[in-house]
Amino acid sequence: MTIGFVVTTLGRLEPLRALLTSLEDQLRQGDHVVLVAQGAQDDVAALAAEFSARGVPVTATTSARGASLGRNTGVAALPAGDAVVTFPNDNTTYPDGTVAALHAAVDDPGFLAGGFTSWDERGPKTTLPSAGTPLDKYNVWSVIEMGILIRRSLFDAVGGFDENMGPGSASPWQVAEGTDLLLRAMTHEPRLLKEFRWLPADVHVDGISTGFGLSTAERRRKLRAYGRGTGRAFAVHGYPLWWRLAFTAAGLLYGIRNPRPITVGDGWPMFLGRLEGTLGRTFGQARMVSATR
Repeated sequence: MTIGFVVTTLGRLEPLRALLTSLEDQLRQGDHVVLVAQGAQDDVAALAAEFSARGVPVTATTSARGASLGRNTGVAALPAGDAVVTFPNDNTTYPDGTVAALHAAVDDPGFLAGGFTSWDERGPKTTLPSAGTPLDKYNVWSVIEMGILIRRSLFDAVGGFDENMGPGSASPWQVAEGTDLLLRAMTHEPRLLKEFRWLPADVHVDGISTGFGLSTAERRRKLRAYGRGTGRAFAVHGYPLWWRLAFTAAGLLYGIRNPRPITVGDGWPMFLGRLEGTLGRTFGQARMVSATR
């Protein structure tokens, strides 16, 4: 199988350069990178042309704002044919050997989907189940967008990402678009429950944490928006009421369970966002998060 790397970006050129540099000597024949520029389009196109001239199979295209829209646009822009697609952020990098490990997981005709982990400056963002663990509606949350591997034909069959979810979308539901995608894939293809492939813990990509480089107000606005999206996904996909209530209440502990730059005061916006998502409505003037993660 070939792998398509689809990157939505507002035009952060230095992180993009680091991403492409990390992939430069790892890609195999047939692999392809698509940069979907939602800002600084000319600069992103020039960067793609620079790396293409160095032999990196990368192209650039554009879309309107929204991470989900960008990812759908990028998948459509991949070369024709089936492939496995994955969705790094524009500040993601691939440690040496990572792409080879991804190929080891996906290089057979029966592959449907799988997941691997992402690290930030504090360590692993999530802990994945061990290989062979059945996929279910609870452990699916351990796979975040940059750790998704999904066959393009399955991605297309479920309609790709919901463009009304995720960072930069026009809705208040600013996260959980990747989990929503996998939940819909599980419904469409029941084999995925037993055949989902959990990659080893040492296979990971690197990035930055949610609150990195943000002011306190920006971070709390982002946490509230992300809480909304997660709470909404729980409601839409029919999770038990007790689970949704417990999850919403646990938002108050977010600032205690997470290291800096997260603080105790961050628990309230997370709780409020999760409550908004669970109820399907916002309180006051909800502000969208217009940047991709």
